[in-house]
This record gives sequence, structure tokens and C-alpha cells, in this order.
Amino acid sequence: MDTLLSLQDISYSYHNLKGETPALSHISFDVPPGEFLAVVGPSGCGKSTLLSIIAGLLPAEKGLLFYRGQPIIGREAGNIMKIGYMLQRDHLFEWRTIYRNVILGLELNHTLTPENLEYVMQLLRDYELYAFKDKKPSELSGGMRQRAALIRTMAIHPDLLLLDEPFSALDSQTRLNVSADIARLIRSTGKTAVLITHDLSEAITLADRVLVLSKRPARVVCEMPIRLTADRNDPAAVRNSSEYQLCFNHLWEVLTNEQTTAQSV
Repeated sequence: MDTLLSLQDISYSYHNLKGETPALSHISFDVPPGEFLAVVGPSGCGKSTLLSIIAGLLPAEKGLLFYRGQPIIGREAGNIMKIGYMLQRDHLFEWRTIYRNVILGLELNHTLTPENLEYVMQLLRDYELYAFKDKKPSELSGGMRQRAALIRTMAIHPDLLLLDEPFSALDSQTRLNVSADIARLIRSTGKTAVLITHDLSEAITLADRVLVLSKRPARVVCEMPIRLTADRNDPAAVRNSSEYQLCFNHLWEVLTNEQTTAQSV
């Protein structure tokens, strides 16, 4: 099977004057092209640390990271593969219009070509934001702002999308609809995505596969393919399906066991 991203035996610890705090322990998994992977685990287990290592923001202390079979080390990741990173908040600049916000990455990369600008305009149309391109962020709803943040991320033609709880700032009803909408848009492009979330329902509804991490130092304790017959574009139908409930119950048991163990240590 073709592999876009491969992590082999990744470990990482934080260091300060008080000593060492292990965060990740011997993490290994592969991500094929076009997969939507969700990673869940107990709070503080190192999920965001893992994403930072994939992005090249932190160097792994042990282990290797491969992109299409090519080993990459630390900050080389950003040079070898184009990475789009969506954070918990949209970080749109209020003094710029939506259009000026979504072309920011192109400006920074000095790639404001006619082809890329036309691609941005098409994304604005596809994501139903074209009519709002001259508005300021404060004039848009939370869900629309997240779609704008996704366009900004997609504009640079990333090979890999990293999503660090990008829907956590939204209210529950908006979050359900927006997360499903953005996942649909990502799937329609065939992009590969890794989502960090603490929400099992979100992980099952959006992902092709879910990885569960243990308490810190995190290791992979469960890997579950998500096979649903319900229409993924209808999050209510997904969550009412029998397959969803089976997946949720199993992942909940694994995650609850990890959290109980963490509390007893």
C-alpha cells in the first residue's frame, strides 16, 4: 500500500530545570494518501506534541519520520512536504478582508500567481464564501470563519492537512455541522488529513480511521478503521447508525480505561 506519511518509533520528552517529562513513547503508524485520520487520547497525553513533530515544529528525540519513503528530520518537514495547519482558532486578521486573509499564505510564500489567485476564487465559490470575500472576519459567523481558515490553508496546495481541534471554539450545534462540512470539502479534494480531537463522536463521524493514544507518555493503544453505511454528509444519520454506536462503545471503553489508569497512577 502506498504511504504518504510514516512515523516509526517516535519518542519525545520535554526538558526543564526540574527534569524530564516524557510526552511520546515509541509511536508508529502509517497514513496512506487521501486518508482522513483522527487521533484521540486522554487530556494532556501529547496529541498536539505529535502534530508539532509531524509539522517539523519539534524534532523527534528518537525514531524516524518518512514522507513518501523519504526520511525527514525536524524542520526539514516544511521543506520536503507542503503542510497546511489549522489551529483551534481561525486567527483571521480583523484589519484584512476575508479575501486578503485567505491569500495570506500565498503572500508569505511569494506565490501570488494568477493560477493560485484563480484557485482561491474557486475555493471561495465552492465553500460558499464568495459573496463575503470583501467582508471583515467580525461580520461572519464562527462556521464561516472556519471555512475561511480552511481556504487559507488549502490555498498553498498542501500535501498534508494537520487539524489541531479546529472546531473546539464553536458551540455544539455549529460544531456538528461545520466539522462535517469541512470534512466533506477536504475529502472532495482528495487531501490527506490528520485530525487531533478529544471528541470521540467527532472522530468517528469524520475519520476513515481512529488512533487512540494512552496517557502520557503516549503510545498507540488502539487503531480502528471506521466503516459506515450512513451518508457522511449527514452527521445526524451517522450518529444514529448502529455502526457508529459500536465504534463509539469500543473506543469509549479503551479511552476510559486509559483515563482511569492515568488517575490511579
